[in-house]
Amino acid sequence: MTFEYSNLSDRSPGWLFRLARRVLPGVGLVENEIKPYAAAWTERNLEALASADPLWVVLGDSLSQGVGASAIEHGWVLQTQRALAGQGVRYRIVNLSFSGARVSDVSSRQIPALAGLSAAPELITVLIGSNDIIKRDLRAQLPEHYRAMLSALPAGALVATVPRTRGVQAEVNRIVQEAADAGAVVAVPLHFAAGARAPDHFHPDDTGYAALADDFTAAILARRRPSQTDATREAPGL
Repeated sequence: MTFEYSNLSDRSPGWLFRLARRVLPGVGLVENEIKPYAAAWTERNLEALASADPLWVVLGDSLSQGVGASAIEHGWVLQTQRALAGQGVRYRIVNLSFSGARVSDVSSRQIPALAGLSAAPELITVLIGSNDIIKRDLRAQLPEHYRAMLSALPAGALVATVPRTRGVQAEVNRIVQEAADAGAVVAVPLHFAAGARAPDHFHPDDTGYAALADDFTAAILARRRPSQTDATREAPGL
């Protein structure tokens, strides 16, 4: 089976990243994970496409690649998959994220790739925005780009928010929550473990990703849990 999708960005690293790589040795160490992690996900995607389990499609950036973890198995995506399997909930994963992705990349590249899959996903997760925040021009456009992305997502997608009460990220959180209140998406508030960072001081380490996995696992299980009304309707004798 062929899968014509790359888990690598087609953009060169920006000046800020190149500067950080020269100044902070840990940046280079983490950067060395990008290509092998992308290759590993491409291989796993092929295996998932040949499977018959319910489909989970992952959209996002390096956080959903697991960059910063000691192996992709310790990124939040595969930690979540294992936690769900422990609850009897099994998914095959097609991961369309790539390192360096921006919100506009989810709209222009990842969502079209999602639409082109032969099977309809039962679950879609989105964790995106870190690369937009660190650049001033992209930061100014972030609310607009987020609205465009949310409008293009299939209904019911789980969209992560991060704990911020001020600034553009807080505005993005409000935009996501408004979409959630309208029933378009499900907001997933994330909690980042204090001090649990990779050597680049930007990405989470294994422990940091475990915290994100806990949040996503809880949100996915809550989404799958039948409402009290449904449970009552299905109860014998009622």
